[in-house]
Amino acid sequence: MDDVRTHLQKLMEDRGDDCLSISRLLGRNAAYFQQYLRRGVPKRLKEEDRRTLATYFGVDELSLGGPASPAPASTVLVPRLELGASAGAGAHAGLEHRAGQIGFERNWLRKLASSPEALSIIQVAGDSMSPTLGDGDDILVDRGDAAERLRDGIYVIRMDDALMVKRLSMRPAHRLSVLSDNPAYPGWPDVDASAVTIIGRVVWAGRRIS
Repeated sequence: MDDVRTHLQKLMEDRGDDCLSISRLLGRNAAYFQQYLRRGVPKRLKEEDRRTLATYFGVDELSLGGPASPAPASTVLVPRLELGASAGAGAHAGLEHRAGQIGFERNWLRKLASSPEALSIIQVAGDSMSPTLGDGDDILVDRGDAAERLRDGIYVIRMDDALMVKRLSMRPAHRLSVLSDNPAYPGWPDVDASAVTIIGRVVWAGRRIS
């Protein structure tokens, strides 16, 4: 449950809320949410409170300690990871935190990926891959389509302990070009492939229409 409390604390801070406002949202006494976060009382969120918070923060109930929803056999539940891939200077490659899951039709995923079970969803941070990928876009990353099948395309990679999304182009003699689609950002036109860890190929992107 500590992971759930940590996740809620971050969601609350990112949105600019405080414990009092969340207690009011839940229709509870003023100290309710602070006691839940700081003292562990109650130990678990009530089902109706968990549902309210999941709707308010736009996350899956699973990430707030809820049960996994059964999915039809034709549906693959792809994990959504809190760790993002920077389309800019690079995000520190820390621990991944599961922030929920999104269901996709299995046959549709098979057209995109080497294996539907090898997929995960992360969020792009920054605009160096604009206009192809924008800040805040969700991307499907095929971890089964990595170094062994490397070819020209967009990949999530790790360089110098930073996670980023870049366009890769094959060069002779085990070299790579690591490029940004946004011309305002410099790329690395000639990199030793051994300096790049390939996490997976980007096979799909989704974005909010404002």
